Amino acid sequence: MSQVLHTPPPPTAPSPAGTEDLAALAVRHGLSVSGARPSLPDYVRRLWARRHFIGAFSTAKLTAQYSQAKLGQVWQVMTPLLNAAVYFLIFGVLLQTKKGVPDYVPFLVTGVFIWTFTQSSIMAGTKAISGNLGLVRALHFPRAALPVSFCLQQLKQLLYSMAALVVILLAFGVPPAASWVLAIPVLVLQFTFNAGVAMIMARLGSKIPDIAQLMPFALRTWMYVSGVMWSIDQLIAKHGDLPSWVGPVLQANPAAVYIDLMRFALIDTFHASQLPSHVWALALGWALLAGIGGFIYFWKAEETYGRG
Repeated sequence: MSQVLHTPPPPTAPSPAGTEDLAALAVRHGLSVSGARPSLPDYVRRLWARRHFIGAFSTAKLTAQYSQAKLGQVWQVMTPLLNAAVYFLIFGVLLQTKKGVPDYVPFLVTGVFIWTFTQSSIMAGTKAISGNLGLVRALHFPRAALPVSFCLQQLKQLLYSMAALVVILLAFGVPPAASWVLAIPVLVLQFTFNAGVAMIMARLGSKIPDIAQLMPFALRTWMYVSGVMWSIDQLIAKHGDLPSWVGPVLQANPAAVYIDLMRFALIDTFHASQLPSHVWALALGWALLAGIGGFIYFWKAEETYGRG
């Protein structure tokens, strides 16, 4: 008798009904497609859920910043004060930018402290992802937590400096005033602006590492046009031959807006006439543009909740 061989039929593709069953099963157990970006509301919820991590991480980084120095956390105040002293020697004494500026030392120190907050936040944000790849690869969390935590670290650093600034204001005869309360909304708006720019730079820095090498030059140029060491309104008044657009552009510069608002809040000889028109609207606009725009840009680049 001859043996008849039976070959099994080729496997058939899963039916659409079967695919729908698997999709429903995945949804039921909270599974998602690998590499899928979470929705924007979901990403905001995940970031908010990590708020305690953001606070603890920023505090740990701030504590470790000067842990190897003998003076320890004293450098949190000494570093910006020494920077202000150097700028006073070069710009105030040698270049005589202090002429015509009442309370020049409080004027200068306020500018240096507020500028340093923005500068340090952006520099730290640029390396937030590329400098923490071990953390990014090991743990699952929304990556926006990193630039936000670094900006929070710089805000805490600024609060130490602000305590020293109050002492300087009192030592140079600037009396306490109700306007000092305005420093709070200024810092809130500036923090929002800094965090937004830091998130943009964090993504760019992770894709183009050379940006971290270029940022010091870009930030130094930005500092020189932001009126940190000199008065923008006096420059405009002295140089009437400047193009008409130069003055408004310098005054609307976001770094200059936050610096001058803080000077207006803290220094009684810095008057509202030295501020650009609609300055609070400018400050709010820059904060919303950078904060919301930077967050959406960062979210768009977020490949997955589990990857950087």
